[in-house]
Amino acid sequence: MSGDLSEPAHFMTTRAMDVAVGVARFTLVTGMTFLGLLAITFFIGRVVPIDPVVAIVGDRASQEVYEATRTAMGLDKPLMTQFAIYVRDVVTGDLGVSLTTGRPVVEDLIRFFPATIEMATAGILIGVLLGVPMGVIAAARAGSWLDQGIRVLGLLGYAVPAFWMGLVGLAVFYAGLGWVAGPGRIDIFYDGLVPTVTGLLTVDALLAGDWTIFVNAVSHLVLPAAILGFFSLAYIARMTRSFMLDQLAQEFVTTARVKGVSERAVIWKHAFYPIRVQLVTVIGLSYAVLLEGSVMVEIVFSWPGIGNYLTTALLRADMAAVLGATILIGTVFIVINRLSDLLYRVFDPRSR
Repeated sequence: MSGDLSEPAHFMTTRAMDVAVGVARFTLVTGMTFLGLLAITFFIGRVVPIDPVVAIVGDRASQEVYEATRTAMGLDKPLMTQFAIYVRDVVTGDLGVSLTTGRPVVEDLIRFFPATIEMATAGILIGVLLGVPMGVIAAARAGSWLDQGIRVLGLLGYAVPAFWMGLVGLAVFYAGLGWVAGPGRIDIFYDGLVPTVTGLLTVDALLAGDWTIFVNAVSHLVLPAAILGFFSLAYIARMTRSFMLDQLAQEFVTTARVKGVSERAVIWKHAFYPIRVQLVTVIGLSYAVLLEGSVMVEIVFSWPGIGNYLTTALLRADMAAVLGATILIGTVFIVINRLSDLLYRVFDPRSR
């Protein structure tokens, strides 16, 4: 009897140890990846042909002022000491002060990043809601004119430049048809009327109960989000089609058809269900790419997001802002990749 009682306790202990080891491994891998990101950004900041001291004091400053500023910035210390100080500052939230805005870089990132999140989130929703069904349909009708059309659409998503599509979209849907609002995140006379709670303008407008500003914000958002959604749609549809073709060729799908299972059930239940795990990774990476790669769309639409901020900082040799934005983007990739791994384990018990 005592042996029977000890077995569940032993199982729970083993399970707890497995969970603890998994959490420790997850934390260690994430920490090492983040440290690698900091090392890359640190050495990029040291090898670029831009003197951070000159960027602050100017090229006409005296040698005494130059040396004093260099010492104050810690650039006279050994390289590894500088890296340790850099890691400490980043971990404590000190990314320096932007020469462009005159504000701490952290404050700038908090101010500009929600705009990018809002546009990228709307874009990935469009990409998933349209791309996944299109990929499934293309695989189910492989070789048909519908499949060929979806594949051509996917190729256009890879071939057409984002800035060209943005300009054409503005010319047709804004200037020509007047269906959407123009560049910017909101009309200027609505700017600042909604209290900032989340930084997501559409969400803040809903929280404030201001439907006029919400509609205006959506009108500004829909075109750039649709363009981003088109690019993510192309990738998601292509990968979904590839995964589905592989599943539809499996023996269990053939067996289901022989047993008289409806084609709809074969496609969505037997073939689509197993590819959920793979799609999690695809969608996660697509979302990360939208957060990082929306620079041209933000420039065309004068969207006040992290891409526009990073481009302006690069043009003005504002290395504190450039490195801060790079760290943020890299951190987003790390977080999304790790979350994708966790969801992979949730959906596929074999990987636990």
